[in-house]
Amino acid sequence: MADNSEWQVVINHEEQYSIWPKNQTLPKHWRPVGKSGSREECMRYYIEEVWTDMRPLMLTRRG
Repeated sequence: MADNSEWQVVINHEEQYSIWPKNQTLPKHWRPVGKSGSREECMRYYIEEVWTDMRPLMLTRRG
C-alpha cells in the first residue's frame, strides 16, 4: 500500500532531526526546517544526508 501523505523535516533544540506528518501539530520544542515531501524524500535528504552526527548539540559543543 502506497503512503501518499506529506511529511516535513523537523528539528529540536538539540539539533536532532526527525520527520513528522505535515497535517499534525508538532510536539513541543520541535520546529520545521523547510523541507517537506514524501516520507522517503524527507528521510533520504535530511535524515541520511544532512544529519550525519546523531549526537545532541550539548555533546557536539564539548568537542
